[in-house]
Amino acid sequence: MNTGLVFKTEETTMNIIRWEPFREVEEMLRQYSPLLARTVRRNAGEGSAWAPVADITETDKEYLIKAELPEVKKEDVSITLDDGVMTIAGERRHEQEHTAANEIRIESFYGTFSRSFSLPDNIDAEGIRAETKDGVLKVRIPKTQAAAPRAIAIEVK
Repeated sequence: MNTGLVFKTEETTMNIIRWEPFREVEEMLRQYSPLLARTVRRNAGEGSAWAPVADITETDKEYLIKAELPEVKKEDVSITLDDGVMTIAGERRHEQEHTAANEIRIESFYGTFSRSFSLPDNIDAEGIRAETKDGVLKVRIPKTQAAAPRAIAIEVK
């Protein structure tokens, strides 16, 4: 299931549209039973057990994607850029800390994940940098300098 964000640029305005086909169902179920709503989200993905939440911000110089990846090691994350689509994928492994402890309730998501983001044309693909700290992956996507619009006089003959 692709629940990525789509950037659409129109001059200086950016609209962000997030496609989530199960959002209304999840919101309804959340009102009645939070555990049931999480189960719907867990089972909604095709091929992915969960999808990390992400915040996207923009400055004059860059876009910043911050994805929450608790307990995910940087070795278990891959970031690819292909034809204007950035994909963050990886795996969150379930590790039992105490073998003698009984797990009463597990609400965390484990397994593989993938998030894709369509990026605008004004990015510097070679300058993209990523870092992880305290369970948050930050991907910095620098912008390229847009060509300034200029007026062209056309002679009428």
